[in-house]
Amino acid sequence: MTHYIYLVRHGEHQDAEHGLTDGPLSPRGHRQAALLADRLSGLPLDSVWHSPLERAAQTARAVADRLPAVSPVSSALLFDCVPTGMTPETPAAYEPFFGSVTEAEIDAGRAQMADATAEFLARKAGEVHELLITHNFVISWFVREVLQAPDWRWMTINQAFCGLTVIAQKKGRPWTLLSHNDLAHLPVELRTGLVDPLPV
Repeated sequence: MTHYIYLVRHGEHQDAEHGLTDGPLSPRGHRQAALLADRLSGLPLDSVWHSPLERAAQTARAVADRLPAVSPVSSALLFDCVPTGMTPETPAAYEPFFGSVTEAEIDAGRAQMADATAEFLARKAGEVHELLITHNFVISWFVREVLQAPDWRWMTINQAFCGLTVIAQKKGRPWTLLSHNDLAHLPVELRTGLVDPLPV
């Protein structure tokens, strides 16, 4: 029996274009979410979790429209956050990114991701399929955790809008990264949101 977690970054959103802190999906984001829903429609999903932000909630609703047996549930553990600050091992090239991030935000992000990984990476009995619709940095942290990479490495792992990452755990084995940022369900013109690996 295997526990599968499907990690998805929400669709493209209007705040990306207008500088808002939260906002609905853009027209392109709605198309991305619909195609993601088509891609996932054959999965026996047990649960769909999403960030409280509107862009993630709308993406989750698009999936639920194709899978009426599951009801999306909001989780504050999937909220957008910054999981760490600069560490002694973090390359100096990343320092400008943290210029606008407060210590309080970093402390909150660190605590949130500790709780999130403890909650969602806890092995469940039987065959389990869970979908988590969240944000770039949150998915980066989950992947870093599964790979047991140094803390700062989350900054080098990025997802496009509605990219699909799959992790899994068989009984008695560690978590495994099965795929990362799979975009096969999106045509080239909808493959957006992949950020520069060196934020400035």
